[in-house]
Amino acid sequence: MDQKVDFSAPHSMGTTIIGVTYNGGVVLGADSRTSTGVYVANRASDKITQLTDNVYVCRSGSAADSQIVSDYVRYFLHQHTIQLGQPATVKVAANLVRLLSYNNKNFLETGLIVGGWDKYEGGQIYGVPLGGTIVQQPFAIGGSGSSYLYGFFDQAWKEGMTKDEAEDLVKKAVSLAIARDGASGGVVRTVIINSEGVTRNFYPGDQLPLWHEEMEPHNSLLDILGAPEPMSM
Repeated sequence: MDQKVDFSAPHSMGTTIIGVTYNGGVVLGADSRTSTGVYVANRASDKITQLTDNVYVCRSGSAADSQIVSDYVRYFLHQHTIQLGQPATVKVAANLVRLLSYNNKNFLETGLIVGGWDKYEGGQIYGVPLGGTIVQQPFAIGGSGSSYLYGFFDQAWKEGMTKDEAEDLVKKAVSLAIARDGASGGVVRTVIINSEGVTRNFYPGDQLPLWHEEMEPHNSLLDILGAPEPMSM
């Protein structure tokens, strides 16, 4: 029986992106799975993109759409910095993302989280979901994995967290989404932004906590089944 494949049908895309403020800056986090329907196109992609020295953006939805928005905003912010002779603020960067997203809302399928630090307002997180709305929030979550995390964040997030507490929260939340959301997976990347600069961290899958019914990492399916290696038989 022939199965016809509709190549024009929209692909389901998934991810988990998070931005959290803490006492002194912000922490951004994301998983690394780029999916095209049921096919994993990239298992170690970087979804946290630099816009300026002090502002980064987490990307979800269509990878192509989010990348082109990030490229345009980075270019405009570079011109803005040259004209003003000082770094752009987080609010300016977020509003440029909002402007491009809103003016092209009929063509773009992307949700973004802008996070950074500046000397005027400190650490800030702005959510720019599909459609181009902009909302400043103490924390923001996006992507397909976010639907599993709202209740967790309502319980776990608190004001005045330290840098380590905020990063632990982000790492734990992304690993929870990876456990439940089939479109999220891979490694966890975090970016910490504060007055001292930017710190990038990388957490491979075997360093993430395991949740209910998750299996221990193995080198191959044969290890799980307990079968001997083919070459050893």
